[in-house]
Amino acid sequence: MTIQGLYTAIITPFRPDGSLDETAYANLVDRQIRAGVAGIVPCGTTGESPTLSLDEHEHVIDVAVSMARGKCTVIAGAGSNCTSEAVRLSIHAEKAGADAILSVNPYYNKPSQLGLYRHFKAVADAVRIPVVLYNIAGRTGVNLATDTLLQLERDCPNIVAVKEASGNLDQMKDVIARTGKDFSVLSGDDAMTLDLLRAGGNGVISVASNLIPEKMNEMVFLAQKGDFMAAGQIHSRLADLFGVLFIETNPIPVKTAMAAMGLCNEIFRLPLCELSTADHRQQLMAVLEKQGLL
Repeated sequence: MTIQGLYTAIITPFRPDGSLDETAYANLVDRQIRAGVAGIVPCGTTGESPTLSLDEHEHVIDVAVSMARGKCTVIAGAGSNCTSEAVRLSIHAEKAGADAILSVNPYYNKPSQLGLYRHFKAVADAVRIPVVLYNIAGRTGVNLATDTLLQLERDCPNIVAVKEASGNLDQMKDVIARTGKDFSVLSGDDAMTLDLLRAGGNGVISVASNLIPEKMNEMVFLAQKGDFMAAGQIHSRLADLFGVLFIETNPIPVKTAMAAMGLCNEIFRLPLCELSTADHRQQLMAVLEKQGLL
């Protein structure tokens, strides 16, 4: 399985009573499929996985796989800061029919590099499907060092990719240079996607594509063809959107935007909540209007 192109880190919509809105979710998955994305990534950071119960998490994966089967790839979020829980979620994702899993750095407990290695190896050993590691030190408190990643690549044949959201382009370039030709490096930051692709990366797991899957798909496609001038023009037009989607913690801005577009309810689970200031809401809506999304 080659992991490249545009993957949407899809939100999890809720009803007013706080339960999963399956109708809205199915519509969102279908919207991504019709836009021609390479795949969707349910139950990641953008999908509010920390506040889903284990049963809800597994059900969201089941729905995503059922909707997407044969139409686009599903990389199921299956991470946890508890290794046994990450293994359980990974095994369920494989049984549900997911094409791959996304496994994030264990958060809060800040393991050593040896602990990270053992955690990810336990996850990879528990399943046969491909594993995408998710390196995001800003939200987990620990960075997956390139040496550790290389050891995992050597020792675990099904660890085939990394979602790089370290924010460190030099580190990303180092990963690209030192991993094998069949190993994929994906951007975890929309604003850095073009730079990563120019450096030899393989694609992006995107927040913005919840809103603009066609435009993101076009940008990534052009860059993969080597037409960085045309891809850069799209990137420049989208730069303000990339920025405003992180005016507060993801996924608060993107879900607020999607609600304004009529795609879901503006409902979060605590400790996440609505945008904290009227100014932030005004800035977000102004960019959405400029982009022709309202």
